Amino acid sequence: MDKKRYYITTAIAYTSGKPHIGNTYEIVLADSIARFKRLVGYDVYFQTGTDEHGQKIEQKAAEAGKSPQDFVDGIAAEIKRTWDLMNTSYDRFIRTTESDHKRIVQKIFRKLYEQGDIYKGQYEGWYCTPDESFYTEGQLIDGKCPDCGRDVYKTKEEAYFFKLSKYADTLIEHIEKNPQFIQPESRKNEMINNFLKPGLQDLCVSRTSFKWGIPVDFEEGHIIYVWIDALSNYITGLGFDTEGNHGELFQKYWPADVHLIGKDILRFHTIYWPIMLLALGVELPKQVFGHPWLLVGEGKMSKSRGNVIYPDFLVEHFGVDAVRFFVLHEMPFANDGTITYELLIERINSELANILGNLVNRTVAMVNKYFDGEILEPKEVETIDRELIDLALSIPEHVMTKMDSLKVSDSIDEIFKLLRRSNKYIDETTPWLLGKDENKKDRLATVLYNLLESIRFAAVMLSPYLPETSEKIFEQINSNLKTWESLKTFDGTIVGSKVNKPEILFSRIDTRKKLLELSGEKEEPKVKNEKQEPKKDKSAKEEISIDDFAKLDLRLAEIVSCKAHPAADRLLVLQLKVGDEKRQVVSGIAKWYKPEELVGKKVVMVYNLAPIELRGIESQGMILAASRGKKLSLVSTLEDLIDGSIIT
Repeated sequence: MDKKRYYITTAIAYTSGKPHIGNTYEIVLADSIARFKRLVGYDVYFQTGTDEHGQKIEQKAAEAGKSPQDFVDGIAAEIKRTWDLMNTSYDRFIRTTESDHKRIVQKIFRKLYEQGDIYKGQYEGWYCTPDESFYTEGQLIDGKCPDCGRDVYKTKEEAYFFKLSKYADTLIEHIEKNPQFIQPESRKNEMINNFLKPGLQDLCVSRTSFKWGIPVDFEEGHIIYVWIDALSNYITGLGFDTEGNHGELFQKYWPADVHLIGKDILRFHTIYWPIMLLALGVELPKQVFGHPWLLVGEGKMSKSRGNVIYPDFLVEHFGVDAVRFFVLHEMPFANDGTITYELLIERINSELANILGNLVNRTVAMVNKYFDGEILEPKEVETIDRELIDLALSIPEHVMTKMDSLKVSDSIDEIFKLLRRSNKYIDETTPWLLGKDENKKDRLATVLYNLLESIRFAAVMLSPYLPETSEKIFEQINSNLKTWESLKTFDGTIVGSKVNKPEILFSRIDTRKKLLELSGEKEEPKVKNEKQEPKKDKSAKEEISIDDFAKLDLRLAEIVSCKAHPAADRLLVLQLKVGDEKRQVVSGIAKWYKPEELVGKKVVMVYNLAPIELRGIESQGMILAASRGKKLSLVSTLEDLIDGSIIT
């Protein structure tokens, strides 16, 4: 049976400099969509590349003392290296300096000219070099470029123009008949109301004031304007031909299923590009998706602001999949997202280390501990098992629904519902207690099987977003069943096979130390001045002997559940796992922590403190916290030790 086809593209990256994480978000987003479509059975073609012509490139090359070609060769190589670093699975990396692309662009320009859609005239107006765009006096904002806010300069030159207005009504009709053509919805309304309905001016499509570009082959001195050059890559990369002798890829994959672009270049992709295709008699792409920006704090990334973050720096410190997870999960569907080091670390610790990594590690470790690594057959299914199984079987459909509308962040949230429920299932079934009772081995085998199968479900569904991590999970649970089809029944984990040794997928990060490391600073060692008497903290308590300290039994405990105290706003009721034992502790930390933030965290507790009743609920110990002023932080360990470890 012939597979359904899916063609996805990114905007080609401009070769003016090294891509930052905001630029890189787009290729990772496109990759996750392409990988997902392959996973669910599509024949996918995924194209990206570089936009290498224009006045800005010519100027940058001159400043660097290089020829334009040498300059773009270096930048294009760096962009490709970055895309490869982020583990993106593109099928074609096109460059607009390739001979085939240039040849076809010249044929497109000539065809549009010969059929009367392009004519020669003279341009006089304001030009923004960074955006490669012309503007009228009325379009400027405070005398600056309306798109980027930078300086413009007045120019007058002979140029060719493209009759946009000729096709405007046809385009409006197409957009209104195809509501999915421009997404999100807000972008569609902006294009229609702000640009199409007020009336389109004819578009300047050639320049004579610089030389770095594709020449108009029938008039010396004219360079084909960058937008016709760059936008054409979506069809030249497939082997489009103006005379109808299209290549196999064009015949197979066009029209594109989605052009994935930044919202700042929406006008070019939803007005200029479709009109060019209409003039060429080519079917329009099915959808143009204008994704939001990834901001640093509250501002857009720029070298002038000094807030640029590069992906290779992030990968060096956090790993590829952690960075992929953050940009995919933290970007809303229609609104701008934010990246800060603090937020990135928090997400790694809470989502990847606590929820995902801890689940896999605990489950594989228990299979090794109780059954020497062997996966045993599940026996009778209880109600609590059926709840987990039903949830696992329902999640793939929810993920599919979200991905069909490109809501990638929401699709990841669906998968994490299963991971959170699996962690809760461990707390509810208490496998560490089942393991102590020989008569409950069958029950334990069922619980561990259900956990392994839920983890396999999650690994399959996470593979488009976290491909390396998914492979590590498959390796640990020793499963080769990685298909979407395998998620229709809850029996893909092979009875009789053996899991491998557990390995940490994501280690928890010490936020303070990592922030110091990222800033290039080091904690200065405290040097004792022998000539001065050490100052004693006035808040210090009376000295105790080593014998007094030895009376304390301090142990590492894992918070398995947490809820607000029903009768006291400042108290939380925590259920702690301490080795094979469960303890309940009431703690006055509600001001600093929400219950859901604490689940999965490991804390130090006073294990041998006499029980006490706090507002009607028994507390069987105390957890330790450090405080200074209005800040409070729970005490834990630097290494990821198992709960029950004794603090000495």
